[in-house]
This record gives sequence, structure tokens and C-alpha cells, in this order.
Amino acid sequence: MKKIAFIGSYDKTDFLLYVAKIITVLGKKVMIVDSTIMQKAKYVVPVIHPTTTYMTEFEAIDVAVGFSDMNEIKTYLGLQPTEEFPYDYCLLDIDTYQGYCDFGAQEAIKDYFVTSFDVYSLKRGIEALSGIEEKITLTKILFSKDMLQEEDEYLEFLAMSCNIEWEKEKIYLPFDRGDQSVIIENQRTSKINFRNLSAQYKDGLIFLTEGILEQEGIGGGEIRKAVRKIEKGA
Repeated sequence: MKKIAFIGSYDKTDFLLYVAKIITVLGKKVMIVDSTIMQKAKYVVPVIHPTTTYMTEFEAIDVAVGFSDMNEIKTYLGLQPTEEFPYDYCLLDIDTYQGYCDFGAQEAIKDYFVTSFDVYSLKRGIEALSGIEEKITLTKILFSKDMLQEEDEYLEFLAMSCNIEWEKEKIYLPFDRGDQSVIIENQRTSKINFRNLSAQYKDGLIFLTEGILEQEGIGGGEIRKAVRKIEKGA
């Protein structure tokens, strides 16, 4: 099972569901782990009988909520400590250094820093990285149409005390009112529907998924086909 870590205080629940949906349509089995303080997945992802810790299936994606570490998830699934998880990919939603450690994010094959440019998201997101001693290579996922040089410089200034190497590439997820309306409608109807998402938002999801699946040899063309299937109700 390959782990992908998404670090930051910015809300990642919906877009992780969308990325997981694309990967699932491409024939891979995916688990999302919500290790965040707020645990928004508890409220967004439908579940019949929620408990303190549980896993629920949503559109062929398994979502784990309320667990303290990966071993607790194994116990819940009835796996022995030495057994492998029955997933191809685990998307880790992390907003604290404790979560980074407890869910083994140091084993991730890809690490992303997710933020917008409001000061709270920037400072709280960097706080989650402040205890990491080993060098971590991060790709920025920015909920914005663009990033001004001064904004980039401010983010890297805040992260100066952290042992971070920033990737040159940046992934933009422009978040306009139309996208917000689609996301709210998806939450209300308990569905994952891409049909009315903006082209820019879908392009960001495709580019991100391509980076995650690059070791599989799955390119942008196949990913775009998967997105079209989702738009048609796959």
C-alpha cells in the first residue's frame, strides 16, 4: 500500500474524495484516513451507525475516521500486525505533527502541503510541519488561481525553521463560486459528481492524480477518461 500525505490545516476532505474517486475508477483500491482535529469526514461522508472510530465505504472508497494510528485501523479490519492493508493507496489527511507521526507519513511516497493564502491556514499548516526532523520534500497544493511572488516568499519565510525542500512545481485548485456550489450539492446528496466543476478545478485534480500515479505508468489521457466517466455517473 502506497501512502500519500496531504499536510496542512486547510480543509482537504472534499478534494481528497475527488482524487480518490478518480483513482478508484482507474481500478485501484483506495483508503482515506482523516487524522485531523476537526474530522470533517465524520460529517461529510455518509455513514449509517457512526461510532467513535469507524470505517465506511463511500462510492467504493473506504474512509477511516477517529483512529489514533494505523495499527488501530488494522485491528478494526481484523488484520494481524504483519499483514498488509488490502489497498493500493492510502490518502492521509494530516493537520498536526502528532498525526504525521502516528499514521506513518514519513513512509509516504509523495508529500503535499495544502493551503490557501489566509494567515491562519499558512501558520497552522506550517505548525504541523514544525516537529519533523528529517528533511521532507513537499509539493504545494494551492487553493488559488495563481501565487504572487510575495505570497510564495511569505510561505517560505514562515517555513524557514522547518527542514523542507520545496518542489518547483505547484498545483493550483482555483476555487470559484461554481465549484463551491457543486461541492455543497455533492455533500447534500451524498454523491461525488464532477459534471459542473470548473475546467480549472478538474485540471488541478487531473494533474495531482497524474503525479500520484506516475509510478503506475498511468498518464493524463487515461486520467481524463476516468474524469469523463465520473461526469457521466460512473
